[in-house]
Amino acid sequence: MLLTYLPVLLMLGFATIMALVVLFASSIFSPKNPYKEKNKPWECGLEPIGDANEGHFRVHFFIIAILFVIFDVETLFLFPWAVLLTDSSISVFIFVEMILFVAVLAIGLIYAWKKGALDWV
Repeated sequence: MLLTYLPVLLMLGFATIMALVVLFASSIFSPKNPYKEKNKPWECGLEPIGDANEGHFRVHFFIIAILFVIFDVETLFLFPWAVLLTDSSISVFIFVEMILFVAVLAIGLIYAWKKGALDWV
């Protein structure tokens, strides 16, 4: 039974060894030239001003990114359904399930739109 896990263990071992080799090679071959200007904090090409804890920033771009990831990942579920839709025995059930899933996504998108989560201003 343990022999069935051998390919997984080999791949895990190979990935671990490759990660260690890359980290080791990076530490050897990377340029090491620290100087005052290089070690300064850098923020969007501007000098950081003030305390980081005092600044207020808008989280709107993060909300847009989260919504994109949610809808992008959820639409990946449509591909297995499209493959299974060719089988005639369960195709009606799968089609109805897919329509319900897309309807739930559409309701979520409409809700986010009405709440103003998709406004850029």
